[in-house]
Amino acid sequence: MKIAIVYTMKGCPHCTHIKEELNKNDLPFIERDIDDFEEEYDEFAKIVQNEYVPAMMLITLDENEEAKNVKFLAPDRDYQDILEGVEMVKNYISE
Repeated sequence: MKIAIVYTMKGCPHCTHIKEELNKNDLPFIERDIDDFEEEYDEFAKIVQNEYVPAMMLITLDENEEAKNVKFLAPDRDYQDILEGVEMVKNYISE
């Protein structure tokens, strides 16, 4: 199963927009608020060398629910606008 982990922040209009677009396109995602998942997000931010949100981690879960084929997407690094980010998720899910 392929899914996107979406790192968001309360009050962020871009975060709201990406969740709306993912829902509109029926793309599976799990939201992770960066305040509630601070340690996890700090590790993510170190990997991508970017602290902007909404950021995403795309994963494939195998039959044992272990993550495979992990891809990291950070705004202004991997995508320039929300629709481009959603398109990247769509392409990953459909691979």
